[in-house]
Amino acid sequence: MSALPTASVVVCVYTEKRWFDIRSAVESVLAQDVTPLETIVVVDHNERLHERAEREFGPLGVVVVANDRVQGLSGARNTALDLASGEVVVFLDDDASARPGWLAALLAPYADPDVIGVGGIAHPRWPDGRPRTLPGATPGDPDATGELDWVVGCTYTGQPTERAEMRNLMGCNMSLRAEVFKRVGGFAEDMGRIGKNPLGCEETELCIRARQAYTADGRTPRILFEPKAAVDHRVSDDRVSWRYLLRRGWAEGISKAAVSKVVGTGDSLSTESSYTMKVLPAGVLREARDRNPASAAAIVACFGVTAAGYIRGRLPGASAHVRLPAAGRNTPGA
Repeated sequence: MSALPTASVVVCVYTEKRWFDIRSAVESVLAQDVTPLETIVVVDHNERLHERAEREFGPLGVVVVANDRVQGLSGARNTALDLASGEVVVFLDDDASARPGWLAALLAPYADPDVIGVGGIAHPRWPDGRPRTLPGATPGDPDATGELDWVVGCTYTGQPTERAEMRNLMGCNMSLRAEVFKRVGGFAEDMGRIGKNPLGCEETELCIRARQAYTADGRTPRILFEPKAAVDHRVSDDRVSWRYLLRRGWAEGISKAAVSKVVGTGDSLSTESSYTMKVLPAGVLREARDRNPASAAAIVACFGVTAAGYIRGRLPGASAHVRLPAAGRNTPGA
């Protein structure tokens, strides 16, 4: 078996309200059977949290830095890229906890030189059981997926159940070769989340941009989903409400529209076509058959508001502010 590549693990944080989650995330990285080259905690424009993180994580060998870019998740990630020296850069959400074997499972596929990115599975940890707003076929199974689990940043029904190629990675639990950022630049800071703002899709855009660039170079890039690389993603109370479901769907639609303008409609919607034509109708039928009208309505409503957001995002000027980072702007280890 070939040696695993070196890894820089990044956890971006922004609020002390998540302190116990942050500590759990960092401790889960330090407990892995594969030791990362470095663990980097990036604090997003919060001096008090920065001081607390330095005080508690510094003695453990964790690098704690302040986001020196635009406020938001993308800016924080790009700050980490300026510092990362590992061959692979791994991103773990501040409210996610890695399971044993997570890092080794993420890194193993990089033995294939064509693999440029690997992502893992995210299991939702509900505040009080699976909610009606996010239905699933087996609500009693804490590791089961649901059709709308992407709303809370978790693996959803329709994604692979075994290692497979995929279009893009999920930001909660993902990794990319450091060379990718040197080739295509970092995350588009105009797309990243800021605090509780649910706008996103910056990971989707980056993965599509990277695949297009490598393909143009005559290479055959592969981005893989590896379910053995598992994390538990805590879902807060406010994210199981109808209000959040509709707000998140609207934001997803606008974000997808912005991505499609940047990288093209074909690549940006390739995964969504199958999802909307097969996965969602099956979910509605199941919930209706099981006499769960609220759950069936949640799927229909989320699809409707996401589609409306996409249409809004395609209107002239809706995403004119989105700019892509220049290739080589973020060069880990530079």
